[in-house]
Amino acid sequence: MPKIRLSGTVLGADDPSRASRARLLYLLFAKGWDIYNSNGDQRITLSNIEKKIIESDAFVFTPGATLEDMFKAISIFVGFQTLDRNLAGKPTIILNEDASWNPFFAVLAHLRKLGAVLQNHEDFLLAVDSAEAVLDSLELAKSQGTPDARRHKIAEASGTVIDAPIPEDYIGSACVFCSASLKEPSYLADGEAMGRILAENKIGCISGAGRSGIMGAVVKGSVNAGGWTAGSNVPHIIELEGLPDGLSCFWPRPDIYTRMEVMIQHSDAFIILPGGAGTVQELLALMIFKHQKHPLMEGKPVVIFNRQNHAGLHFWDPLIDLLGSMCVVGDFVVARELDDILPAVQSGMKKLQARKSTSLSDVIAAAGAELAA
Repeated sequence: MPKIRLSGTVLGADDPSRASRARLLYLLFAKGWDIYNSNGDQRITLSNIEKKIIESDAFVFTPGATLEDMFKAISIFVGFQTLDRNLAGKPTIILNEDASWNPFFAVLAHLRKLGAVLQNHEDFLLAVDSAEAVLDSLELAKSQGTPDARRHKIAEASGTVIDAPIPEDYIGSACVFCSASLKEPSYLADGEAMGRILAENKIGCISGAGRSGIMGAVVKGSVNAGGWTAGSNVPHIIELEGLPDGLSCFWPRPDIYTRMEVMIQHSDAFIILPGGAGTVQELLALMIFKHQKHPLMEGKPVVIFNRQNHAGLHFWDPLIDLLGSMCVVGDFVVARELDDILPAVQSGMKKLQARKSTSLSDVIAAAGAELAA
């Protein structure tokens, strides 16, 4: 029988979406679907999310959108964008009867207006306003198939592990999340300048190791300035974007989730430059890790570059508005000018190093006390 995966967590007997979820479960069962996560108690991690995608035939997102739900939805959209074979022919429906998904949709619409997202998200993430409409959309999507993402391969999947250690005189490394498709000259100039600034200030530059767009410009700027430059990528995205020259370290991974995990693991700070759905996905992952107090994100600063374009629009305004209702002060800082990014990164990294030193001192003191006893 076909398997469908539900999103969302049931928050108890008084959960306002409980009745809607129960109605949806009944309709799906009656139509012959087996259901994963019917009780809303399954946890998704970066390490297992691709497995969950492979074992499912369709996806339904429920009302009461959370950061975790939005991360899963944007991950599926990114999978469609990057021609992930494991998503081929698998419809995705969002039950938005409470309008909680509207801010998320506004982010994607804004990015499409700015040219950072080429696809119309409404063709891939099918929004409906009733449980009955979920069934209708599933049937329609099955008959029509997956929309064309209008992406084409430009390279062969390649890339072997490169592992040159970060220089001892570096103060740390910053991961730059950004677009691999935006080609507007001023954005590319900012990306190249960012890579150069990191190299000149003894900060390693970690990226998604794409050759094109702002991502390629960031790598170029760091490499040309003699910086330590690392990254991770996956075979089906390498086929679309290619690999940049000059990487000091390269960590190949089988999927975009373990790719994110290794980049987060090796980074001490994060810089969010203009980007598309993939950059939104990465930023949501950082925020979720912060809220979970995940060791990989403990004390690490996140700087969002909310640059203004020629039309006076700030790139990340809708996303910052969305996060403002779900995050707390200190989860991220916003820079309006390129020159404001480095001081914010350096300040955050100094606090991180101080925290690490304090933690180490505590461990040494505890060990000394144990020996003395």
